[in-house]
Amino acid sequence: MIPLSVLDLSVVTTETRPAAALRNSIDLARHVDGLGYVRYWLAEHHNLASVASPAPDVMIGQIAAATRHLRVGSGGVMLPNHAPLVVAERFKMLEALFPGRIDLGLGRAPGTDGATAYALRSQLDRREGDDFLERLHELILWETRDFPPGHPYNNVVAMPDDTPLPPIWLLGSSDYSSELAAQVGMGFAFAHHFASHDAVAAMTSYRAHFKPSGWRATPHAILAVAVVAAETDAEAERLASSMDLNRLLRDRGKYSPLPSPEEALAYPYTDADRALIARNRSRLFVGSPATVMQKLQPMITACQADELMVITAVYDHEARKKSYSLLAEAFRLTKPRAA
Repeated sequence: MIPLSVLDLSVVTTETRPAAALRNSIDLARHVDGLGYVRYWLAEHHNLASVASPAPDVMIGQIAAATRHLRVGSGGVMLPNHAPLVVAERFKMLEALFPGRIDLGLGRAPGTDGATAYALRSQLDRREGDDFLERLHELILWETRDFPPGHPYNNVVAMPDDTPLPPIWLLGSSDYSSELAAQVGMGFAFAHHFASHDAVAAMTSYRAHFKPSGWRATPHAILAVAVVAAETDAEAERLASSMDLNRLLRDRGKYSPLPSPEEALAYPYTDADRALIARNRSRLFVGSPATVMQKLQPMITACQADELMVITAVYDHEARKKSYSLLAEAFRLTKPRAA
């Protein structure tokens, strides 16, 4: 069976405030660490009422310290918001503290609205337009030390200098990142849970065009999907109603914490609302383990995914843990041996 991993947004609900959501992330990481999940990634979002963590590097250190087996990483660091040297320093520190357990996932988007993006970058250099490729190149140079002769950065060292950068992954929801990841020989993770681009096309293209590099000898493609699993289809549908309403409101510019299923089921939906929810359901896998597996397996096969990364954003924390437990059983994960 395909390995399973977790993408965590540190979900804020109408009952669970941000500080509690961060503690829930650590609890969930401990839970899946014992189930046999292989990776736990934290996202970077800013000024979003339903997401508690804007700083994945801080959460990575906390979760790596609280777990034993998981690789812990960013899903991802939004590179336009950060000086490449800062990213290099922080992730080299994490790798030094937790050797062999850290991943550096990078994204192109700012992960927020325009005003917040400006506030994040207002003291950075004034690069114009989409400068992701330029920033990625600079980040790589902090590792390879291949700055041109006479370049002022030749006198700057990213510390700790006895520790390499962890593996770099490029994240994307279109064909751009898949093509770039293949060209530079890095791992690739496709965000099916919010992408409008075809996942199969992006992931098979990455595999077909992958060029071995100093980062990776072979391609590795992660398919990130949103899943809500419960003992029955009916219970999973009830839990997923929170995500349905939250997505509907976000599409209309209303950003708020995740509502309860009771709030969602009582909402006065119009026919247009229900049609939009139905369209959004193409990005969400809901049901009992058998139902979810039936829906997921064709996509996993078509995408030729090496790994499945699951995001489950439901109102009740125990229900979220249960969803990951049910998936672990369905995918027959092997629990790690006790020391």
